[in-house]
Amino acid sequence: MPLFHRFVFDVLGQSVSLPVPLLVNVAISVGAYYAGRSLIPKMKPIFINANLYGIDMNKTSKPKIPEAFGVVTGCIFLVSLFLFIPVPFLRNFSATIKGDFPHDKFVEFIAAMLSICCMILLGFADDVLNLRWRDKLYLPTVASLPLLMVYYTNFNSTTVILPKLVRPLLGQSLDIGVLYYVFMGMLAVFCTNAINILAGINGLEVCQSLIIAGSIVLFNVLEILHGHFSDAHEFSLYIMLPYIGATLALWRYNRYCISLGFLNSAILAARVAILSSQLSRVSRCAPAYPSQVFVGDTFNYLSGMTFAVVGILGHFSKTVLLFFIPQVLNFVYSVPQLFRLIPCPRHRMPKHDPATDLLHFSRTQFRVDELNPLGRFCYQVFRHLRLIRCEMDADGKTVTCNNFTIINFCILLTGPIREDRLNRMLVVFQLLCVAFAFTIRYPLAHYFYDTN
Repeated sequence: MPLFHRFVFDVLGQSVSLPVPLLVNVAISVGAYYAGRSLIPKMKPIFINANLYGIDMNKTSKPKIPEAFGVVTGCIFLVSLFLFIPVPFLRNFSATIKGDFPHDKFVEFIAAMLSICCMILLGFADDVLNLRWRDKLYLPTVASLPLLMVYYTNFNSTTVILPKLVRPLLGQSLDIGVLYYVFMGMLAVFCTNAINILAGINGLEVCQSLIIAGSIVLFNVLEILHGHFSDAHEFSLYIMLPYIGATLALWRYNRYCISLGFLNSAILAARVAILSSQLSRVSRCAPAYPSQVFVGDTFNYLSGMTFAVVGILGHFSKTVLLFFIPQVLNFVYSVPQLFRLIPCPRHRMPKHDPATDLLHFSRTQFRVDELNPLGRFCYQVFRHLRLIRCEMDADGKTVTCNNFTIINFCILLTGPIREDRLNRMLVVFQLLCVAFAFTIRYPLAHYFYDTN
């Protein structure tokens, strides 16, 4: 018996199956967007009065911006899921339909929301208390335990299908046992931190999250159309659509308005005074520039855990990782600093030059002879591959180089750049990586795995 109730209609002699819970979910997602759109402006003065604000260091005026607004989006997202909980199970409440209640599927919803709620709490605590890096590693692991317990009780499948290249040696599949749970726990840790370390300019966290979420939705739709594991992918849609609705409202107030990005305040004022036809466009875009709210670590952790939830319970964790290609590259590039092999400042965001309104890559300074052997090895490799730009002091031992993030690496390649242009470059790179991920997942997959 299918879990999710569908109504079947005859249209022009054709049988059409309509998943009613999905339509309800879409309606709730639209409501989440409008709720966020209405609530966020009202919450801004409340956050500022509570001293929950930051300074936009990439703007000449250095305005105060309310931060940690991911908690508002997270609450809207959770409320949307709470409202949707009974919808897929309404048929089981009917006395005319016999059968056991699908407790396993119901528990999946509860465990998903519990893990997401835990990460919202952790993110807000990080925004307020500035948690240590070690806390950001083990706390997501703890938050993922409900997911792993549900996976164990409902599925407990730890068999991995192997690529064709290694099948002559290891066979078609391999049961890795507890290592599979270690992988899923590490996936939760990676997803929650990957977005957090690729941040620092207006709108980047929200844009990359929306692109990943849209990619997951597209993948779910494609799999459902092909008849593959429809229940798992419908479950994923029920989580992702409200997330997208709530996040779009946040993006409205966090994005960098591209149409104004190329104008500094003096040019803008002159054009408004001279060209009245520009006034309407300015008034439409002005609320988005500069960013009116900062999402904070709360949103980054919320997003990462949401993606991990659908990947683990939807049984497509490897595909989710494909959509994280820029985040994986940023993590690999950042490893020397993340593991303290190279000195790492708390914030590695680009530096703003008020005179030119351009961003420059931020820097770190260290003495080569004070690095441990692995740190010296990483420094030499990155320097010879020209992945960093180094300047040696007169003593020949003190090195100043760019911080190890792909944001700073982009500035290293382009030179000083406007914030809006840098944001566009990174968003386009994310989109290109998503296209590459779908190419790997579909046209190229049959070279490595058996496909139907």
